Amino acid sequence: MLPVIEFVLGVALLVYSAEKLVGHLVGVASRWAVSLFLVAVVLTGIELDDLAYGVVVNVEGMPQVALGSVVGTSVAMTGVVLALAALLAPSRVDVPRDYLVLFVAAPVLLLLVALTGVLTRVVGGVLVVLFLGFVAWVAVREYVSRRPVFRTAGLYEELERVGAGASATSPAGPPDEPRGAFVLPADLRVDQGFLRARRRSAPAGAALVVLALVGVVVGSVVAGRGTGGVLDTFGLDGTVFGVTVATLALSLEDVLLTVEPARRGVPEIGVGNVIGSVVFSVTGKLGVVLLAGGVITVDRSVLVWHLPVLLVLTALAAVLLATGRLRRRHGVLLLGLYVVYVVVSLTVLGGVPLDAG
Repeated sequence: MLPVIEFVLGVALLVYSAEKLVGHLVGVASRWAVSLFLVAVVLTGIELDDLAYGVVVNVEGMPQVALGSVVGTSVAMTGVVLALAALLAPSRVDVPRDYLVLFVAAPVLLLLVALTGVLTRVVGGVLVVLFLGFVAWVAVREYVSRRPVFRTAGLYEELERVGAGASATSPAGPPDEPRGAFVLPADLRVDQGFLRARRRSAPAGAALVVLALVGVVVGSVVAGRGTGGVLDTFGLDGTVFGVTVATLALSLEDVLLTVEPARRGVPEIGVGNVIGSVVFSVTGKLGVVLLAGGVITVDRSVLVWHLPVLLVLTALAAVLLATGRLRRRHGVLLLGLYVVYVVVSLTVLGGVPLDAG
């Protein structure tokens, strides 16, 4: 019973921390006039728990597990996380085309490098530099475009100016109903938590972001330990449990950080999390893993199955994001393809790389 309690408590902490983190990110982006997309890429896309896991298993002589965690995380980000976001919280999205190009280019680069058969420390160094270049490009691009939080910052500034922020978190009303001199968009969700976050000082907002991030990491670790305990206690089949409950548990952090922002009217955080996580996994994360643990030999199944699937799912996700709206049918398509990927991996190849962070 203790593992079950541990799992439930970890999930509860994770849910609470993710809820708070969304609001604090909006506050930091607004107060510092920093792109919300950039904040999401850096603070949620760079997953330190996943990175630590990959480094440890490679250093301890399990390079295939380390590479599997990189591929598994990336495939799950589109096939599970983005899919659930589309299913549970369909929303409008606005992602510049060059971001989507880089989103797809990262797995393409990994596939090309993997074709050599061996990933070395030199490759690792190049991958880390490329990830830093990606972050720098997003930072410059967002600064030049003068879009602090895409459309969200300007809307909330107007809401504060005309006093519409006094309403609750319900929709603001029909588009043809003016409030002051400002007409609210039909799909705007007025979130009182965002308004409070904008009024905090920059240092206070940053401290709360760090605290919420700690809660997310601790919650995911506790939930993961509880998952392992449930597996051992009840004697469940490891593979079956791994590709069902464990995958959902280990991906819960990313699911919450993608679905919850979309539900609250700021899908930029969720999209930034997905794009940032995929790019980070196949460049920065793998690069650090190689630098710390040394050479990884690429297995044939990775070349002929797992990496091509990653590339197809990432390209499909980019096409869907480019339409400007995530719809439920998009989620059905992505999740359905992920299920096919898991079934084929288990029945034909005998295993599937999991997000084990």
